[in-house]
Amino acid sequence: MSTPGIHVEVAPELRLFLPSARRGAGVCEVGVDGVSTLGHLVESLGIPLTEVGTLLADGHEVPTSHLPAPGESVTVRPVPRPQRVPGAPLRFLLDVHLGTLARRLRLLGVDTAYESLDIGDPALAARSAAERRVMLSRDRGLLRRRELWAGAYVYSTRPEEQLREILDRFEPELHPWTRCTACNGALRSASAEEVADRLEDGTRRSYDVFAACGECGRAYWKGAHHSQLEAIVAEAMSLRRS
Repeated sequence: MSTPGIHVEVAPELRLFLPSARRGAGVCEVGVDGVSTLGHLVESLGIPLTEVGTLLADGHEVPTSHLPAPGESVTVRPVPRPQRVPGAPLRFLLDVHLGTLARRLRLLGVDTAYESLDIGDPALAARSAAERRVMLSRDRGLLRRRELWAGAYVYSTRPEEQLREILDRFEPELHPWTRCTACNGALRSASAEEVADRLEDGTRRSYDVFAACGECGRAYWKGAHHSQLEAIVAEAMSLRRS
């Protein structure tokens, strides 16, 4: 005897998470057992709940804790954009695979913690909860951990597209050139004398405007890569104005 089930229709934006055979129409028949919540059933299809906005059962909005009844018709919609994260200042935590994205967010002045070593999913989830940071990852297993304070899947594998994704989804406040791209500390203006021990002779002779990180002490100046960084900042600011 077949298990009674529900009819699930998945929004186009979320179909990439479905098994390949189900992605085209985005329609699934899912068995129910009277115990598993709708949130659990949606996750069983491969969709992280961090990506789910509204759940509808027979046209009525329901929570992830809803126990679906056989024959219900369920619609799974994506999170709205811009996504608001209540309860704390908007700040992020990125896993080991998103180092370039972390540096670009810091370049824009966005509070971004980053783990350069693989400390494991439990530790990342615990840090997200302890510091109330939005966990950004391409690891669906990590985003399913219940300890997370909040999370979001990073859809692209290209850093420039990843940055646009996060700016579009969360619309964080941007304060370019105010954070250390190495450690996330705050930058302050510094004289050449203050940072002399961190500069090559040629740099000391060629530049007279510097900044220093209050956390790690790293020195910054408008060096060879500054035009590339300025282009990243300019694009981000233009997206904000559009």
